[in-house]
Amino acid sequence: MGIKIWMGRIGLLLAGGWSLGSCAAVGNVTQLNDDWYEVMHLGGNDTLAARLHDQRVYVQQRSDSLVFTPYSTQPVPAPIRYQLQPDHHVLVLDRNLDLDVFTIPVKVRPARAGVPVQLNSNFNAALYLGRRLNFYYLSRQNITPWQQAPRIRATGLGYGGFLGLGSTLITGDVTQQQAGPEYEGLVLHAGLATLYDARIFNVGLAAGLDHLIGPDRRSWIYQHRPWLGLLFSLDLN
Repeated sequence: MGIKIWMGRIGLLLAGGWSLGSCAAVGNVTQLNDDWYEVMHLGGNDTLAARLHDQRVYVQQRSDSLVFTPYSTQPVPAPIRYQLQPDHHVLVLDRNLDLDVFTIPVKVRPARAGVPVQLNSNFNAALYLGRRLNFYYLSRQNITPWQQAPRIRATGLGYGGFLGLGSTLITGDVTQQQAGPEYEGLVLHAGLATLYDARIFNVGLAAGLDHLIGPDRRSWIYQHRPWLGLLFSLDLN
């Protein structure tokens, strides 16, 4: 019964986080930053799309138009102007490093040594370093029947590794019935994570291993055993 209640709470947290994240990602992007991007899609101009495909392009937004300047080590190439159209869209990609601090409010541990699947909600925090992919979808939308304006939707995805500290309840059931008191044990954890960048905060999934610090580490049934978890993080960039 307790597992069902926890799973329901997790579902509500995820739904709320993804909903708020989607609003933040779209609402906060009103102007595309001048920078280097990869042009993933360019609607309505196949010749230009083929020319810009698979290379770094300096992109500048000028009202309802984009100015593309392909990367070149030669004298500055002539910029190319592209006007956004209502029935076409542009998709550009920005890649960068991502440094986050995140918490893992829930860890799911597989059944082991006679102990069923565990859903742990102890304190866990970690430092994350990885790659972030920012996708920007640009188009023109109708504000009124006679007026149009650019529209930008942004989605961020990330993947990388983490290292951190956490706690776990140590009892006889998880130490092969070794004699001793029940206490909160300190663990080091490390692993891989994937993130959805919601601008204000990030949500995602983590997979890792725990290393219990202390004399019970040799008998702890979860020592260096994999787990899955949910994560929430704060973007430090």
